[in-house]
Amino acid sequence: MSAVYRGRLAPSPTGLLHLGHARTFWIASQRAQAAAGELLLRNDDLDRARCRPEFVTAMEEDLHWLGLRWSGPRHDQSQRLDRYRAALGRLHAGGWIFPCTRSRKDVLEAAAAPHEGGAADEPVYPPAFRPPPGQPLPPLTSPVAVNWRFRVPDGEELRFHDQRLGEQRAVAGRDFGDFLVWRRDDLPSYQLASVVDDHELAITEVVRGADLVMSTFRQILLFRALGWPAPAFYHAPLMTDEHGERLAKRHDALSLRALREQGVTPAEIVARFASEVP
Repeated sequence: MSAVYRGRLAPSPTGLLHLGHARTFWIASQRAQAAAGELLLRNDDLDRARCRPEFVTAMEEDLHWLGLRWSGPRHDQSQRLDRYRAALGRLHAGGWIFPCTRSRKDVLEAAAAPHEGGAADEPVYPPAFRPPPGQPLPPLTSPVAVNWRFRVPDGEELRFHDQRLGEQRAVAGRDFGDFLVWRRDDLPSYQLASVVDDHELAITEVVRGADLVMSTFRQILLFRALGWPAPAFYHAPLMTDEHGERLAKRHDALSLRALREQGVTPAEIVARFASEVP
């Protein structure tokens, strides 16, 4: 891991950036500046159905308009599939993963499937759906035509120190279950792609929203299985609307593009962020 601070911005071009995205990216920029480090731009463009080139252009324009800068070229995840596939092969060779033919509906309907991390997260994968321990794995196909899940170490308590929230704990198999690393549409999951990118791009601190704390535990397991050190983590507070609901891309009125068109200045937005974040 690099001794020099290196963070990243990781927008997904499935819509226009809203204030919530912008505040998290601004925090990442502030932390990089405070550490005399640098930021990289990662383009999370693996959602073939929703990612659009015009949103890539818009996100870069909006980030520049807000005053955020990054080093080097943009890193498009869609151009890094060979790197993710190599990591999948390592997980397969190590026996960390298993093929899954169960649907999300199957998991939701399983009688003993509690919900991990609250309604915003995914249901715990029932252990009864796993293949028996020691059963030989089928080979990976190309293209991959089945979901592959990471088998979590049931009962193990995982910990990490969050740079804002302090010590975080979760028990594998109780608070979160076996999770997807590769999808049957032959694309990596967010968890695997993020881990590979953060390692290969030498990211020293990941700044993202507090709704992704549970994802961090999953990613820590992937870092460990792949033999890589995990970066530090800072989970930023989420921005909500007047009803207390988390901002999403459906909040078009609060997109940076809409605010720009209304005459709001970058200085006004940054001043708001500075007043809201300790």
